[in-house]
Amino acid sequence: MKRDTALDRARSGESFDIVIIGGGASGLGAAVDGAARGHSVCLIEQADFASGTSSRSTKLIHGGVRYLRQGQISMVLGALRERERLIRNAPHLVCSVPFVIPAYRWWQKLYYGIGLKLYEEMGGHDSFAASEILSRQELVDLLPTIERRDLSGGVRYHDGQFDDARLAIVLAQTAADHGAAMLNRVGCVGLRKERDRITGVLARDQESGAEFEIGGRTVINATGPFTDAVRRLDQPDADRIVRPSQGVHIVLPREFLPGDHAMLIPRTDDGRVIFAVPWHGRVVAGTTDTPVAEASLEPRALPEELHFLLSHLGRYLSCNPEPGDVLSVFAGLRPLVKGGAGASTASLSRDHYIAVSESGLITIAGGKWTTYRKMAEDVIDRAQEVGGLSEVPCPTADLSLHGSTGIACHLTTEIDTYGSDTAGITALIAADPSLAEYIDRRIDLQRAEVVWFVREEMARTVDDALSRRCRGLILDARAAIDSAPEVAEILGRELGWTKQQKAEQLADFGRIAAGYLAENYASA
Repeated sequence: MKRDTALDRARSGESFDIVIIGGGASGLGAAVDGAARGHSVCLIEQADFASGTSSRSTKLIHGGVRYLRQGQISMVLGALRERERLIRNAPHLVCSVPFVIPAYRWWQKLYYGIGLKLYEEMGGHDSFAASEILSRQELVDLLPTIERRDLSGGVRYHDGQFDDARLAIVLAQTAADHGAAMLNRVGCVGLRKERDRITGVLARDQESGAEFEIGGRTVINATGPFTDAVRRLDQPDADRIVRPSQGVHIVLPREFLPGDHAMLIPRTDDGRVIFAVPWHGRVVAGTTDTPVAEASLEPRALPEELHFLLSHLGRYLSCNPEPGDVLSVFAGLRPLVKGGAGASTASLSRDHYIAVSESGLITIAGGKWTTYRKMAEDVIDRAQEVGGLSEVPCPTADLSLHGSTGIACHLTTEIDTYGSDTAGITALIAADPSLAEYIDRRIDLQRAEVVWFVREEMARTVDDALSRRCRGLILDARAAIDSAPEVAEILGRELGWTKQQKAEQLADFGRIAAGYLAENYASA
């Protein structure tokens, strides 16, 4: 995946069948689908692939147990079908994780057990083990740090886990493998129209500041929380259709939840659930639900959200986590499709929504990671209609994604980060053994990986490398900050940065990383 090559193509005057604005889950999925059908595709992303919501999820590929309680049966069924497809198509990135729901009343075991059996049956014949009711001792054996007072037992079930940012990079690579021009750090600053019909976009290279037009028979707006801003480039008085909601997660050391089992807290004070999930040697816990007025590229957690998560975890864990235990805090915005007046964001559907404006702008909003492939299928079907493109059937239900080794890891609890690309990183080390050195063992980052990020995965900034190519900033913010100078040194050599550019990169990353340090929230 080469940015210079894609940029040259985008600026060449080529008119694409499909131009996609937005490089999150929905945009990347659409790029894969469109390119796999044989259409010419160009995708532009104002920041980095998955730099917003799509790298800040709960790291689960699931139908959504809590949506059963809300009666969203159709959405759960569809998500469970997509869960199984993703296991087949990206077996290196999706694994099974066992969940435990603790019960503190005798009847809760029966209540949760019935619900999970329904969830299991809705999944049909898939790759996950059956749910089961657990005795008190069985649950304690699985979750030794569980709060034991009044504990009655619980229920165990299985669901899917993944690395969201790594899947996003894999989707970008898959689209490029099928001929798409994939561009990060290129924003949309306007829409090109002829006779009141959209015929492309006005783009700006965020690195050089140069503006250029990209022609397209269809244009898809897949910008998540920024959906309405793009719609207003087309129609200034367009009504808002997206209602952003902020979800915050915290990352704790593994000793707070040792073993390989995750925990689901079935009901919080605001009626949601909290997941505490083992992930890359840590525990990711979340999420909150806080409506926000405006979308931001770098949303910041609120002190009360950190307190909310710690206090609820403390009710279920014998070793109560404190702010000083938190390795990282991260926030993401959910682009929820707007509901009726007074509807809370927690109650809004996670199903997706597609609309076409009078000028032909196609907008896709809502949805969630698990259903990205179905979202892409639906929006490309619509793009074929709107743009008069050849009606090619969707091939992605059984399309292996980039890096797939064909070796299933879904019956384990481990993710193979690079899949078949591991051989490329190994080759870098063979050519230069110094690249085998670790930058920081706390985040398991080797120098060769950073070189690979630049040369093959289009990393352009320190943040790209430490937030999304590896997950250092998510896993341990302090370790990521400590690693930044050496990462910048490698990036600078690869990209030809000046001394000033390197200093600017470190300053930019420092500002971003400050929002991930729990110490900046603990005093509030």
